[in-house]
Amino acid sequence: MRLSLNKSSLKQQRDALSMYRRFLPSLDLKRQQLLTAWREAREELAELAREDAALRQRVESLLPLLGSSTLRTRDLSSLVRVRSVNIVSENVVGARVPVVRSIDFERTSYSTLTLPFWVDQLVDELEASARMRLRMQVQQERVARLELASRKVTQRVNLFEKILIPTAKRNIKRIQIALSDEERSAVIRSKLSKKKHQ
Repeated sequence: MRLSLNKSSLKQQRDALSMYRRFLPSLDLKRQQLLTAWREAREELAELAREDAALRQRVESLLPLLGSSTLRTRDLSSLVRVRSVNIVSENVVGARVPVVRSIDFERTSYSTLTLPFWVDQLVDELEASARMRLRMQVQQERVARLELASRKVTQRVNLFEKILIPTAKRNIKRIQIALSDEERSAVIRSKLSKKKHQ
């Protein structure tokens, strides 16, 4: 787009520069808040991964009991099942991210007399493991969305800082130089015409 070197164009460029400078601090604040939320979400995900590792160790401690038993894994896996998962969307600094509100499980009733004593503990651990996997999946999605949102806002901040504001400043300077040259040449022309009249 060709830049007009007149006073109305100068006013447009000054207004644009003023608007860019007014929006930049709030955009930068949003970027900082999103980055903080993203870091916190990553820390929560790392904590969930640590809890998951501890949970896996507890489940693995029950595997020798399962191996020495006559029970089949298929029989035990049907003892606990996810009934419903309630995931809602939450607004974090303008980004929509998922949050697990509740996870409901359905336990099949079984006779404690016919099954070994450790089955109760195994069912608890299976439920905890399923809950953990769901929470980790949602947390990974949360981290991904916050990262995407912070990347977009960072691009906007960079657009303002590195392109729009410097371009507006250069345009203002260029227009001011052109207007002052025009004014100077008008003064010189008026002096020359005054001399001719004399």
